[in-house]
Amino acid sequence: MSSITDNEASFFEGFDKLVHTGLFFVLTSLILRGKLKQQKAQTLRLSTVVKIVLFSVFFGAFIELLQWKVFTYRSGDWWDLFCDALGVSMSVFSYFCLNWDRYGKAF
Repeated sequence: MSSITDNEASFFEGFDKLVHTGLFFVLTSLILRGKLKQQKAQTLRLSTVVKIVLFSVFFGAFIELLQWKVFTYRSGDWWDLFCDALGVSMSVFSYFCLNWDRYGKAF
């Protein structure tokens, strides 16, 4: 890791945050889809969705905590955690939008 310098070309400033958002969007979407398949259901209970959201956000927080305290060549960042939570929120929002005909009656 010491061979990597700040002078190396990157895509653009903030690309790391975009990657965090995208990866946690995909992670949460796959967990939601897997839970649907596991339960052989068309919708999930709200409590199940909340548990998935909490798991995903705590997973992101755990990764940032490890980067901050354990790994000497990495640093934890609040903005990374925010982007993780943003990706989770986008995934849940997409899930509810795609299943609005099933959930819309409850709201």
